[in-house]
Amino acid sequence: MRESILNNKRVLAVDDEPDVLETLGEQLEEFPGLVFDKATDYEAGYHLLRSWTYDLVILDIMGVRGFDLLNASVSLGFPTVMLTAHALSPEALKKSIQMGARAYLPKEKMSEIVSFLEDVLTLENRPGWRRVFDKLGGFFNAKFGPEWQKDGKEFWDQVISGKYEHKPVILKK
Repeated sequence: MRESILNNKRVLAVDDEPDVLETLGEQLEEFPGLVFDKATDYEAGYHLLRSWTYDLVILDIMGVRGFDLLNASVSLGFPTVMLTAHALSPEALKKSIQMGARAYLPKEKMSEIVSFLEDVLTLENRPGWRRVFDKLGGFFNAKFGPEWQKDGKEFWDQVISGKYEHKPVILKK
């Protein structure tokens, strides 16, 4: 047992892959007093978001309408992390940032998720994104290509430097 900001927190994870939820649960079980709620679809996730106060929310993008849940979670004031495999793209990363996510993590980096979650709870949004890029910038460059930030360079420079300020987004159908 170690001291962590995750101790005694309530965390929600919504992912349509039960094995991902199981892995997250295993990684979080070491923290005393942590309550881990989970859902495998949009409806159950939305119900839980509206029923409890969460210290942290972890959302898949695909399969559970993750951006809709992100909008609800951020509107409720919950720090939210996007965790994805299939929606791993510069466009989904940018949309996550613009909608108020505090981090965007590839599922293949799930073994490192605890340190990211601790950063989300410890750091404010802007320094938090700088820390995400410190840790995952090389991964994103390898995955998306060396010039993936060429389009929207000003936006990416602001995010990476910690100067980007989130403005509320209204989703349109």
